[in-house]
Amino acid sequence: MSRIGVGLMAGALLVYLAVCVWLAVMFFAVGTPISIGMGIALIVLAPIGGWALLREMQFGFAADRLGRELDAEGGMPEAETELTPSGRIARSDADPLIARYAEDSAASPDDWRARYRLGVVQDAAGRRKDARASIREAIRLSRR
Repeated sequence: MSRIGVGLMAGALLVYLAVCVWLAVMFFAVGTPISIGMGIALIVLAPIGGWALLREMQFGFAADRLGRELDAEGGMPEAETELTPSGRIARSDADPLIARYAEDSAASPDDWRARYRLGVVQDAAGRRKDARASIREAIRLSRR
């Protein structure tokens, strides 16, 4: 199901880029300094947005691949505490749990599995930025 969403996003990106190029050409055709500036902005900013979306898609695919591999090995972290209705780890339980997985990750700095587990626990605790960094590092380590 998520692959369908990714496909739709990729299709939307292509339509977006095509419309941006078309609008840029139209702005250039008007010929005023402001319209030319807007055309240049479209030509520059649209590919940057496309690049950012492609990077996010690469991250998502790589994270999904590692998650499926770790799950198949039986290495995903178990829910050791009560979860909130939103599926997050209770705030009081998050710090000790994250500290334990961080210690495991520090003990095995070249093990992508330990780093990925840390990212999963950080995500479940609501620490998205830290989780993304941990999973990004796990992806990097898995390519060695």
